[in-house]
Amino acid sequence: MLLKHKTSIITGCNRGIGLEILKTFSQNGSSVFACCRKSDPKFLEDCKIMSERFEVEIFPIFFDLSNTEEIKNAADEIIDKTDSIDVLVNNSGVIQTSLFQMTKIEDYIKIFEVNFFSYVNFMQRISKLMIKKKTGSIINISSSSAHEGNLGRSAYASSKSSLETLSKVASRELGRYNVRINSIAPGLTDTKMMRDSTPEKYLNEALSRISLNRIASPIEIANVVLFLASDLSSYITGQTIRVDGGM
Repeated sequence: MLLKHKTSIITGCNRGIGLEILKTFSQNGSSVFACCRKSDPKFLEDCKIMSERFEVEIFPIFFDLSNTEEIKNAADEIIDKTDSIDVLVNNSGVIQTSLFQMTKIEDYIKIFEVNFFSYVNFMQRISKLMIKKKTGSIINISSSSAHEGNLGRSAYASSKSSLETLSKVASRELGRYNVRINSIAPGLTDTKMMRDSTPEKYLNEALSRISLNRIASPIEIANVVLFLASDLSSYITGQTIRVDGGM
């Protein structure tokens, strides 16, 4: 129960890594504001089941991270419901694949809108609660693409690199308030987004460069998020942890 009596926010938690983080946090005693883009009956049922099973409160919040006004309204809704947030996990993201010369400026803007600017917007609003309480942990989900420079991922990798730099700078500025900010850069992880965006040829080639010779399970990413959210990592801030099996 590493997060007992804590309250967390997780974005993009209706599937993949985000859903696994939601399960892991609930199992470890955290109440959660579970954020995703659209209301979905299955997700609502999942939240209900987890809430009852682990005896925690889960509050589904729906908003579009590409819409500044919806981000503001979601943050206001959360702040109206609680005066204390202990953990913020920014997990939402979109991916796009095309060669650099074929990537339109509009594509860069779309990727950065969700993968970077929405994080800035949401972090600025939610961190105010952490500053007031003088404690908190923010975990931003980056990607190994930010380090590997994968072909066809100029927009995606650039957005994630920017996110890691943002995390480091913000960690220096908010450290005086005991607010920690770290990034996690997962490698290939068994999610629908990864399967849909990664050709089989590339996947096989990538596996040959991974020391553990396999892709990650979402729970293996969620466990590292749990560590950074908990007091076990109380002296870690401004870091990026690569969870990539030795890529």
